[in-house]
Amino acid sequence: MWGWQTPTGVWKDISCRDMLRDLDRAGTIALPPARHITRVAGAGPERVKKIEHCTNPIETDLRKLVPLKIEIAQAKHDVNLFKTYISQYHYLGYDRSVGENMKYIVKSNGGIPLACIMFGSAAWKCRPRDKFIGWSDADRGAALPLITNNVRFLILPWVRVKFLASHILGAVARRLPGDWQAKYGHEVYLLETFVERDRFRGLCYKAANWVNVGMTAGRGRNSETARPALPIKDVWLYPICASFRDKIYTQIKT
Repeated sequence: MWGWQTPTGVWKDISCRDMLRDLDRAGTIALPPARHITRVAGAGPERVKKIEHCTNPIETDLRKLVPLKIEIAQAKHDVNLFKTYISQYHYLGYDRSVGENMKYIVKSNGGIPLACIMFGSAAWKCRPRDKFIGWSDADRGAALPLITNNVRFLILPWVRVKFLASHILGAVARRLPGDWQAKYGHEVYLLETFVERDRFRGLCYKAANWVNVGMTAGRGRNSETARPALPIKDVWLYPICASFRDKIYTQIKT
């Protein structure tokens, strides 16, 4: 903010933009005509159309809910329901999904929604992950689509079922490669996720046999300082198979 005296003699705090407009109106300077920017379709935050839903408490034994129904959210109603749950109950909210992604709604054997889980584009760079894989920058650029990031995982807040989260992670990991192949024409061989250390311990990932390979530096992609500017996160990985490295390098060579 700037402080300046307007042409009418009034001292006020004002932004640089507004100061220029005041000078233009006073005839001191001449600004070019204002441009009207047309909003690009699809740009900016997505407005979620909320769907009414049941919030009756579910507190039971996992054995009474299995086998779970893991459904891809692809019909319009299911996608809107998925967005409703994530936008209302996940601490990060719903962010427009760009690129390859997969959205699941997890239901009980009786069809009652229990959770949502979403996978999307892998992080461009992540030192602990890249060290775990052992690939070069060039290899990473070629093979990054073979990794997917668990960007959202939500057990609905009225659901209280022990071991449900790890059970879901295991079940989804078994079917995700096939779903990805069917939708995008290629498999994924490694899953990743980033868990904020100040919020969560990542125990459900540990119980589902994910591997903690280190922590993020907290600097973000565009950071210009060595100091952390973002929350520090634990990096968890789940190899789809023991030979995931061989499969990744086979894809690179082809």
